[in-house]
Amino acid sequence: MSAALTAQLTLRSSLRSSLRPLSRKLLIPATRAYTMAGPLDFTKQTFTLNTGAKIPAVGLGTWQSKPNEVREAVKAALLAGYRHIDTALAYGNEHEVGLGIKDSGVPREEIWITTKLDNPWHKRVEEGIQSSLKSLQTDYVDLYLMHWPSSTDPADLKKHYPDWNFVDTWRELQKLPASGRVRNIGVSNFAIKNLEILLNDPQTKIVPAVNQIELHPNNPSPKLLAYLKEKGIHATAYSCLGSTDSPLYKDPTVAEVAKANNKTIQQVLLKWGLQRGTSVIPKSVTASRIQANFDLNGWELSKEDVDKLSSLKDRFKVCGDAWLPVKVFFGDDE
Repeated sequence: MSAALTAQLTLRSSLRSSLRPLSRKLLIPATRAYTMAGPLDFTKQTFTLNTGAKIPAVGLGTWQSKPNEVREAVKAALLAGYRHIDTALAYGNEHEVGLGIKDSGVPREEIWITTKLDNPWHKRVEEGIQSSLKSLQTDYVDLYLMHWPSSTDPADLKKHYPDWNFVDTWRELQKLPASGRVRNIGVSNFAIKNLEILLNDPQTKIVPAVNQIELHPNNPSPKLLAYLKEKGIHATAYSCLGSTDSPLYKDPTVAEVAKANNKTIQQVLLKWGLQRGTSVIPKSVTASRIQANFDLNGWELSKEDVDKLSSLKDRFKVCGDAWLPVKVFFGDDE
């Protein structure tokens, strides 16, 4: 791992393929409808992206997982039935993810892999995807995201490239699907303001398939979700359980809904996200919790329960932008 990446990881701890042209008149929002294998079979649910690809609704997140734990977690998740694994160059665990996939014995073509371009690599998109593919030990990824709408200078992570912005990065990302090494491209941590900049730029020829954002009842982001739906961009929820010490685990309303449904708080939070039309990528390295987070079939929350969780008054974000050289959250993500 490079010194710059190590430094950034430290800093963050304080924290197919039909390509659709962008046309104001012909832009047709992707369907938010999901498909299921059977009644309330949520673990086989998929969401259809604006490319026609189907992303599994439930995946395993690997952010902030400790070294040497990710391999076993990925294997356990795939053996439990997960078919969606989320990682990133910045997490420093793509190699372990690749090993876990191989250990599981699940065929590569059955697995959806998402990874992300790290901030210091914004000027080196080709090198970034090559690095990720090599680490993951795969010929392609299903989804490649721009991790943040901010570059960082590898020589000084508190600075960004003054002659380069995220539209320039997107211009380079748009070249990747034609190579077959990337099936879909998208963004992460994009608020409405930055999405407007991206979508209205003449260099933008492909609408992002996905915006991966922090979503949970204390950060429900209804305006951003409505905007994404209008533009045909699917939302994937990270930190969908809050954080390790999430206030949601102590919230009386969340506890009440969980008790009424005879489910864990985590299961209720995941089902809330799914029923709002977002894919979810809960993180865990514990086999029992990985399984529990996947026990989502045969039941659903009532509209009243969903509304209760959507109406919690407290607000918090696991991920802020103070560590970045530029501001990326403007309040329009709420």
